[in-house]
Amino acid sequence: MATKRTDDYERSAAGMDFEDPIRERAASIGASIAENGPGAILDEIENLLPDTWREQIQTFPITAMLLGLGVGVFLGMKKSDEIIAAGTALVTSAAMANINEVAQRVGGR
Repeated sequence: MATKRTDDYERSAAGMDFEDPIRERAASIGASIAENGPGAILDEIENLLPDTWREQIQTFPITAMLLGLGVGVFLGMKKSDEIIAAGTALVTSAAMANINEVAQRVGGR
């Protein structure tokens, strides 16, 4: 039993418990971007927002735009390298998942 718990802890600490759903989600986002273009990213962002935030944004659109602009400028100035690296990793992961899926279909597995 102790080995099982240690193994679970190590898998969780390494992020292995969460890899498959994240990869599947990244692959589906990559596929929707390929089909629908850049507008798919905005749709995904919209799906992430809770309903209460959507109501606030509809009620105060100028405030929401100014807040978004401020956060965007701040992140661009302070964390631009990390954001670019994360975006690149997401796109690469989605592309590799799609290539892996095609390779499995062609390989007959």
